[in-house]
Amino acid sequence: MNYARFLTAVSAARKPSPIRMLTELQQRSPPSLISLAGGAPNPNTFPFQSASIKMKHGETVTFDEAMMKRALQYSASNGIPELLTWMKNLQKDLHNPPTASYTPENGQMDMCVTTGSQEGLCKVFEMLVNPGDNVLLDAPTYSGTLATLQPLGCNLINVPSDQHGMIPAALKEVLSRWNPSEVHKPDSDAPKILYTIPNGGNPTGASMTAQRKQEVYELARQYDMLIIEDDPYYFLQFDKPWAPTFLSMDVDGRIIRTDSFSKILSSGLRIGFVTGPKPLVDRVVLHIQASTMHTSTFTQLMVSQLLHSWGQEGFLQHIDRVIEFYRKQRDAMIGSADKWLKDVAEWHTPSAGMFLWIKLKGIADTQQLIMERALEKEVLLVPGGVFMINSSDPCPYVRAAFSLSTPEQIDEAFRRLSTLIKEAL
Repeated sequence: MNYARFLTAVSAARKPSPIRMLTELQQRSPPSLISLAGGAPNPNTFPFQSASIKMKHGETVTFDEAMMKRALQYSASNGIPELLTWMKNLQKDLHNPPTASYTPENGQMDMCVTTGSQEGLCKVFEMLVNPGDNVLLDAPTYSGTLATLQPLGCNLINVPSDQHGMIPAALKEVLSRWNPSEVHKPDSDAPKILYTIPNGGNPTGASMTAQRKQEVYELARQYDMLIIEDDPYYFLQFDKPWAPTFLSMDVDGRIIRTDSFSKILSSGLRIGFVTGPKPLVDRVVLHIQASTMHTSTFTQLMVSQLLHSWGQEGFLQHIDRVIEFYRKQRDAMIGSADKWLKDVAEWHTPSAGMFLWIKLKGIADTQQLIMERALEKEVLLVPGGVFMINSSDPCPYVRAAFSLSTPEQIDEAFRRLSTLIKEAL
């Protein structure tokens, strides 16, 4: 693939930082090397000496003095090597990407660590999206994505979706205004990127079927588009086997995938990953060099030590425990919805994630209802408009999260919501 055609002028102009390259070279060198090159501070002057972090199941993550010095120091912009190696092996075992064995210039699978998948998304969009570009996505979608894309001055084109995610026939219809044979012409305004959350979508809870993904991927091939597979809820799929990912189907090297540890290890540690063709991951890393420099070495080492002590089997056992918790929470919310909201609302049961997307009957727009009257009833949900391309359009939906509240609180919240809706009608 010709990756140069996808890059913005800003991304194409990025050059490697000579200082960052020296830092990374030094970290790979033998201890006998005497370096006067780096501008790193001396860790002997830092006040932190050692740390011991107790895990819930008895393990301990320990930072002795030597490890602590490393944890407090600068590290490679693409991530610390042992965490990257562990994650690359996980990606290969979970997704078996065809691109794993490709040459770098042909789109070989590569990865980098980002400060949460939000940083990865933000940098991917800034690498690919020019003002005036047409970008495809299936709204309602994650408000953080809209907040990243809208200031870039692109045209967001909505592809209709349902409880099974983006509808391939609708995508085909949207794309029909362009001729596939003309997308490489310099003056073509055909979309070059398509964005979707394939599992447990935020806010809808929708999950794409394997069949739909295959059809969407074929359309991306036909029109030479990149697909941004934003998958923070991949590890919160309630039913096994988990759906095959776009990455697992990627014979061309046209998938950029973002993963997150926020929902399964910690949202505050801020660790995410970008997986994709090496020429594009390299551009993201150049942006990291010039902005955050790298994700916190301390949090990377902490997570890496935990993953290595668990092994892949221990990690997946932890995932199963997390899934079991959220499955029970989802079931509690569906039970309470059936009890209180049957007459006044409708919804689809999500098969992944942490959200229920609820359409209120007879309410044209939930914005005022939630922002003003819901607070009086002491119940809070997110009005659906914030997930739409044009947030001022009337929207009859609300998003309810089942992650934090107890089943009893969820039940009481839906009782209050039911009263609120009935009074509004």
